[in-house]
Amino acid sequence: MARNKIIPYHPALKQYARYLRKNSTKTEVLLWKKIKGRALGVQFHRQVPILSYIVDFYCHEIGLAIEIDGKIHDHSFLYDAKRQGNLEKQGVNFLRFSNQNILQEMNMVLEQIKRQIKELSS
Repeated sequence: MARNKIIPYHPALKQYARYLRKNSTKTEVLLWKKIKGRALGVQFHRQVPILSYIVDFYCHEIGLAIEIDGKIHDHSFLYDAKRQGNLEKQGVNFLRFSNQNILQEMNMVLEQIKRQIKELSS
């Protein structure tokens, strides 16, 4: 995949993404504290519009999206799968974690993210 590939997004999502950044969930805040500011060697952004979707965290450098799935995702499996498939067609790689993972297994989450960064960076 080309590094720093710009993927277009629907302009109406920009304002909603800003709203989501200002109203982050507890688990988003906890993970953000660990990955912001190139803490893992690459730069992530929060609530990034891509195509007609918004991903929780995205690194343009390596095309990696990180999603945190809360209870709402229990009922939206098909939508999430379609959404992820459409984004993967654009070269986006995904890591998904549950709220539970973030709250109880942060070290495992960070190790998995580091492994994926290393793989996509080589």
